[in-house]
Amino acid sequence: MHNYRTHKCDELRSDNIGQTVRLSGWVHRIRDHGDLLFIDLRDHYGLTQCVVEPGSKVFELVETIRSEWVICITGTVRARLPETVNETLKTGEIELFIDNVDILSKAEELPLPVFGEPDYPEDIRLKYRFLDLRRQKIHNNIILRSKIIQSIRKRMTDQGFNEYQTPILTASSPEGARDFLVPSRLHPGKFYALPQAPQQFKQLIMMAGFDRYFQIAPCFRDEDARADRSPGEFYQLDVEMSFVTQEDVFNAIEPVMVGVFDEFAHDMTVDKDIPKIPFMDALKKYGSDKPDLRIPIEMMNVSHIFDGSSFRIFANMIESTKDETEWYRKNEVWAIPAPKGGSRAFCDRMNSWAQGEGQPGLGYIFFKDGGGMGPIAKNIGEERVQELRDILNIGDEDAVFFVCGVPSKIYDFAGKARKKIGEDLDLIDSKIYKFCWIIDYPMYETDDDTGGFQFSHNPFSMPQGGLESLNNKDPLDILAYQYDIVCNGIELSSGAIRNHVPEIMERAFEIAGYDKSILEDKFSGMYNAMKFGAPPHGGIAPGIDRIVMLLAKEDNLREVTMFPMNQQAEDLLMGAPSNVSLSQLKELSIRSIEKK
Repeated sequence: MHNYRTHKCDELRSDNIGQTVRLSGWVHRIRDHGDLLFIDLRDHYGLTQCVVEPGSKVFELVETIRSEWVICITGTVRARLPETVNETLKTGEIELFIDNVDILSKAEELPLPVFGEPDYPEDIRLKYRFLDLRRQKIHNNIILRSKIIQSIRKRMTDQGFNEYQTPILTASSPEGARDFLVPSRLHPGKFYALPQAPQQFKQLIMMAGFDRYFQIAPCFRDEDARADRSPGEFYQLDVEMSFVTQEDVFNAIEPVMVGVFDEFAHDMTVDKDIPKIPFMDALKKYGSDKPDLRIPIEMMNVSHIFDGSSFRIFANMIESTKDETEWYRKNEVWAIPAPKGGSRAFCDRMNSWAQGEGQPGLGYIFFKDGGGMGPIAKNIGEERVQELRDILNIGDEDAVFFVCGVPSKIYDFAGKARKKIGEDLDLIDSKIYKFCWIIDYPMYETDDDTGGFQFSHNPFSMPQGGLESLNNKDPLDILAYQYDIVCNGIELSSGAIRNHVPEIMERAFEIAGYDKSILEDKFSGMYNAMKFGAPPHGGIAPGIDRIVMLLAKEDNLREVTMFPMNQQAEDLLMGAPSNVSLSQLKELSIRSIEKK
């Protein structure tokens, strides 16, 4: 018989009754029923109930055993009594009567319990992460993560992609977040950087003639933590393809995303219809470029309803910007329908919520007995109210809320109001995954500090219209071949068709205020490679952590990450970041300056 186990803790069934077997694992729970002593033995795979009777030669030893001790049990498999069968447990038809016990390892008093999984403070959970990971829910999440990555890899290779590894030590480059720097011992005063993403390398792979690349890539960014963003490091499905259009990228990625979600959705459904929504439409309809399409609310510009009306607050704002030539400087009134929100109580609650968000309030009309109710309805008159009702397709027991201002200033609050309405009125379908592509991102936006232009998304993207649009269009009107894929209001990935022509890249950077020397200095590897024949190429990089978070139905990436940092970017388990010795600093030609 094997030294430690003949079976795993999820394997024994009624077919094994009468057999002598050996199991090893952790003591999950001990139950003393007086005449019998029960041990639930747990390993990576599952749980088996073990029993010892008074009078047994090992009874006294078993009485000394405590939770999370590691033990090896040899015994005989017996059938449970019919009334004690546990149908929720794979091994619920049997139990193991203990003949012998070996204590392999004892456990001190636990700083947090494994059994029961009560909520515990983050600092305790992260300091003792090895115990936290024994708990069933998070243990299952990490196993799910592994299976999802396996599935993604298979789906990518089945489509003809090959996995290549890119460097971890590379050069620092301005890519939007702070770099993690690594000092060079051999080159005093110089530093490597950990890659924020393999962006330049994967483009170089295309220029080197490798047609379809992917990698489950670690990325490093020195940025603050959020629930959906880990501090320090994260993983993404990094993808790049040669000789492709935007549609080709979509056609390659959609089967992977939909397929993985379909495979692991369990009790949820996956909407396989993935709409393509232009960026500006997303802001105007949903108040976000990460819209949650489970909320059945689309906003609408209803400025014409209030133009010249007796509701002077909105009418005066519209009038004050009528002569502006640029659309993005004009005040607009946006309507946010609220199906079944047609009560004064709900409207008052939304108004109070808006004030809590730093707004003066939230105008509204609610509908009852065929008419509109509230101060705005009285001011604009029955005819305008009816027109509003018709274009929004709303009826009795519904409401509509209004925000007014320059679109770039109001869309974020309007999107939050849409989400709040959806949550409070229970409009969100929690049993479905809804994807969408956000396309046609602006290439540039105004730099508030300089008044000039800056890249709005990705500086390496191909502008729609190429060099001609860069030379002849207002930069704020230029769109890029950039796209995001979003699921249930969470951005899973950004991507783009890349700029592969040196002249177009030079002009694109020039508009953003960078001369050719910046390209030669900061992006020399990729910029120089373009001069020797670069194919049209594009890619995308869906976030592994966020995919797993959605499929595990968790709200925080910590619950699907093996060893996460805390909100202050500290690893409480390993004690990182930590001080290093003066000799180490001297070897690296570094002097530490204490912050006051």
